[in-house]
Amino acid sequence: MAVQAVPLCPESSTAPLPPMEATDRILQEIAAVGRRLGVMDAKISDLTVAPTSIGADIAGFWETVTNLDQRLSVVEDQVAVLPVQEAELRSLRAKVTDLEDRRRRENVLFFGIPEHKEGSDIKTFLKTALPEITGLAFSPPLEFPQAHVIGSIHKVDPQ
Repeated sequence: MAVQAVPLCPESSTAPLPPMEATDRILQEIAAVGRRLGVMDAKISDLTVAPTSIGADIAGFWETVTNLDQRLSVVEDQVAVLPVQEAELRSLRAKVTDLEDRRRRENVLFFGIPEHKEGSDIKTFLKTALPEITGLAFSPPLEFPQAHVIGSIHKVDPQ
């Protein structure tokens, strides 16, 4: 019976080998295939680990995206209220300006009071001088939250 050599891989020679050498050659080829399978098995195990870590990364990214989406929603809600708050602020500023103007209109100016007649306490002077000047009795007594002397408070010596 004649042994016909069949090349096992492209690198193998096509010349027929004696039976013992053929068996050795086959064993070498089987060992080479085993090594290649080991390398491929390691690469496949790397590929099975990669999807797991990719899945963890995707879960982390999803959590981040969800967090950012929630924060964006809060910011959008706050921005939606800004025009209303801005209109309210304008209204309140107008009211404050009006109140300040009205407060200024409540000021009373007295002319013709001789200088330095008020002494050191203008409020006390006004509480006593106004009833005397007007001849009216004020009940309750006059109260002045503020009082100021307008004009020169020092003597001007004519030269």
